[in-house]
Amino acid sequence: MKRILLLLGLGLFCMAAGAQERIAVCYNYGCYRTDVVVFSEAQLAEIRDSLAGARDAAQERKGLALVIGRLLGWAGQQSPISADRGGNVEDAGVYGRMDCIDHSTTTTRLLKMLEGRGWLRWHAVVEPVLRTRLLIFDHWSAAIEERASSARYVVDSWFYDNGQPAVVMPFADWMDWEELNVDDK
Repeated sequence: MKRILLLLGLGLFCMAAGAQERIAVCYNYGCYRTDVVVFSEAQLAEIRDSLAGARDAAQERKGLALVIGRLLGWAGQQSPISADRGGNVEDAGVYGRMDCIDHSTTTTRLLKMLEGRGWLRWHAVVEPVLRTRLLIFDHWSAAIEERASSARYVVDSWFYDNGQPAVVMPFADWMDWEELNVDDK
């Protein structure tokens, strides 16, 4: 009887542990440092519910902007990325700062987690993308592709402080260095 109760308890523990998600976040420029953060079942349920209401691809992209910000904010409660400020100037030299490589890598991991759980109905995650200007101004971003149209979009969390919504914009606009409208957040 004890063995059955032990196995039952172990099974319940494994199911509960499986509900959590562990994701590696990187920081200090160029993914120099990495910490693993854990998202709870309750946090994941909030994210799932946020994305479930999307009735089309445009709504899913708006939801993704908020969700990525929320996930990075929670990650900042468990790691030094809470110190990250938008861009590369405001947090220069700060432990926990993130450049575009850190953001594109971590955001891609978050997007793949969402995709792996079946929460992206309108988009697929693609490899991070790079834009270059004058051979020295490189910028990386996570990216998604709309399933129906194959249109690509960047999901760029680099522009704003930790925990703020990510920028989600058409790939072509991002490649043309389209200016961001802060009011669109």
